[in-house]
Amino acid sequence: MLDGKVALVTGAGGGLGRTHALLLAAEGAAVVVNDLGGARDGTGAGSAMADQVVAEIHDAGGQAVADYGSVSDPEAAKGMVRAAVDNFGKLDICICNAGILRDKSFKNMEDDMWDVVVDVHLRGTYLTAKASYDQMLAQGHGGRIVVTSSTSGLLGNFGQTNYGAAKAGIAGMARCLYLEGARYGVTVNVLAPAALSRLTDDILPEAVKETMPPEKVSPMVVWLCTDEAKEVSGRTWFVSGNRVSLLSWQMATVAQQEGDAAPWDVAALGEQVLATKDSWPPINPMGGLT
Repeated sequence: MLDGKVALVTGAGGGLGRTHALLLAAEGAAVVVNDLGGARDGTGAGSAMADQVVAEIHDAGGQAVADYGSVSDPEAAKGMVRAAVDNFGKLDICICNAGILRDKSFKNMEDDMWDVVVDVHLRGTYLTAKASYDQMLAQGHGGRIVVTSSTSGLLGNFGQTNYGAAKAGIAGMARCLYLEGARYGVTVNVLAPAALSRLTDDILPEAVKETMPPEKVSPMVVWLCTDEAKEVSGRTWFVSGNRVSLLSWQMATVAQQEGDAAPWDVAALGEQVLATKDSWPPINPMGGLT
């Protein structure tokens, strides 16, 4: 379904990024496999991870090149896009997947833990999406951008205030960017995945790990990159195992009086709000799964 397309996948040396890249290539896309090659916490670097995925794609008869740049480096982000153009002539698809973890309770959170996670996830997504978006606009034939958020940012998870803040910011960016991209034929969708990877190996319950390999998330991501999905944009997709769910916001009025009335009495307002509490939806319907 992607014959003739060119894709960039960040953080594609393992986990979800790897399975995204492999499936994109299997569907006919040429792929820039980006990975810094560092550890789960973002330290270190190397070429082996990206090179291995490129080798897998080549062995299967596909087209791919490796890129080892950091998504948090503006010039490296532009370089990933140049790699696509230099090697394959254009860029049609950008999947922002790269990420790290520095989990800690807020009581024990340190500034550097906050800064590096926000830098890689939120700023890194901005930089790679911006470089890709600019290239897509210059080409003039639209494109596909998929950014990776998380239920930690959209719904919440213990010990991940830094990660959750970054992931919520990514979703907020996408909800604005899709409005701008519509006039240029660029779709922007948000992925909130739950899958087994080195980032989630010690987070996911043991009972669900076997049913949640990253390979089961990638089909939805790849479909969003096809021509069939040209009118699907601005949506948030929770993908876990073989289940795809559309996340959407709901608004329920819990207290109301006539607009020309005086401001609420504080105690009366509280009484009205608490009277509806038993009907409120759960804060995290996923039960803290991710």
